[in-house]
Amino acid sequence: MERDELIHSRRWIILGIMSLSLIIVMLNNVTLNVALPELSKDLQADNTELQWMLDAYALIFGGTLLVMGAIGDRFGRKGALQLGLIMVAGASALTAMYASTSNEVIAARAVMGLGAALVMPATLSVVVVVFPPEERGKAVGIWAAMAGVGAPIGLLVGGWAVENYDWQMVFLINVPIIALALLLGLFLVPKTKDDQERPLDPVGALLSVAALGSILYAIIEGPSVGWGSSEILGIGALGIVFSAIFIRWERRTEYPMLPLDFFKDRGFTMGLVAIMLAFYVMFSFMFTQMLHFQLVRGLTPLGAAFKFLWLPVGLMPAAANSDRLVEKFGSNNVIATGLTLVTIGMLIFTTVTIDTDYSKLALIFFLVGLGMGLTMAPSTTLVMDSIPAGKAGVGSATNDTSREVGGALGIAIGGSVLNEYYQRSMIVPEGLEHLGQLPFDSFAAAIRIGSDMSAGGNILGAQLIENAQLAFVEGMVASAFVGAVIAFIGAILVKLFMPSRIIHHAEE
Repeated sequence: MERDELIHSRRWIILGIMSLSLIIVMLNNVTLNVALPELSKDLQADNTELQWMLDAYALIFGGTLLVMGAIGDRFGRKGALQLGLIMVAGASALTAMYASTSNEVIAARAVMGLGAALVMPATLSVVVVVFPPEERGKAVGIWAAMAGVGAPIGLLVGGWAVENYDWQMVFLINVPIIALALLLGLFLVPKTKDDQERPLDPVGALLSVAALGSILYAIIEGPSVGWGSSEILGIGALGIVFSAIFIRWERRTEYPMLPLDFFKDRGFTMGLVAIMLAFYVMFSFMFTQMLHFQLVRGLTPLGAAFKFLWLPVGLMPAAANSDRLVEKFGSNNVIATGLTLVTIGMLIFTTVTIDTDYSKLALIFFLVGLGMGLTMAPSTTLVMDSIPAGKAGVGSATNDTSREVGGALGIAIGGSVLNEYYQRSMIVPEGLEHLGQLPFDSFAAAIRIGSDMSAGGNILGAQLIENAQLAFVEGMVASAFVGAVIAFIGAILVKLFMPSRIIHHAEE
């Protein structure tokens, strides 16, 4: 059997291996969130150190995606994939066994982010290369479904690990999964790369890391440092300057890392816009709901994670079967419908109160998942079909970067809106004025203080908790309304400017 025929016969198995590798990346985006209280106690980590345990991964991952995608194109996507998996597994194992300080965990998370930046673009670019055009929409739909369910699964895994073991298990659980992906990939995944072997663009690579790193840093740190602080404004401005220099360089160099002509294709550009806006809503919503279920409804991290399951129930079948709908109705109509469903879900959420029955919340999760599935898969297919196969890694990395930026904006802006409305609505009971600004600044602190007071027999503690929960729900609803507006704007832009049909360019 010839090589191409062998690859074709294994294409669905290869998709399974790529999906497994992708889930590892998505898991690590969120699993650590639920282990932060344990890390705080065990390593005596302060709030800044805990924040950097999360941010180190996101910052390095998002900042180096384009470079790692280009490296995969030039030297081989299989090699990039396996090297990335080894980096994630090695850092995870060493952290679980030996980490004893916050700085060691932060450094390990940075290494894991770098490894993940090698893995994620490679998974999608391999899928695009091994599937023929007529099956690519279905394959990318399944890939997108795995990317979408990775975060909810990550919350479940993290909650299970912390409740049944300890924070080390959040890292250790990566190792056997990665070992399986490595072993299967070694024998079944083909070697693919840019056949033209175009030279790398080191200047463009450095500029892209500087630009993306600065912008992501400003977005991630904005809520905690202050959006108007000189640090955030300065680094954000630096990111814009680096972006402008990057664009100028890429236009002039003979072998650009990211050919800017890609953005002339409305399918490519609007696909990225749709993905970014969809992930803004999804990550903003998930961020507020983890707090809602734990601090308002009193669930454990694992119990809260189970409440998210209606989201993947809607997302997975919608993403996996979106290619059929695109064939019948066109990309723009399917994606606009998906974003409209997300809008409806967020608008229904604005009617939620502290006593709302979970059945209503389950419907909202299902609608959001359904809308995300109809948005993510066709948008990703459109992006990847707009570029030549030789640049599949960079195209995939651009697609992944739009997700990271959207998700980071969702958590940052959604969290800021929640916090702003919480502070406006929060009322400290009479007799507790001595607590000062703390109950206003931190919802979690208000709940903790109220619980301690109630345990000591002070009836004002229960009132403080109730007021904090009511104020939190006000902020949560406001954040959902902003998400609805974002999703609706996305639906209009997609309907007006996105092409209705996919034109396959990946074989050119």
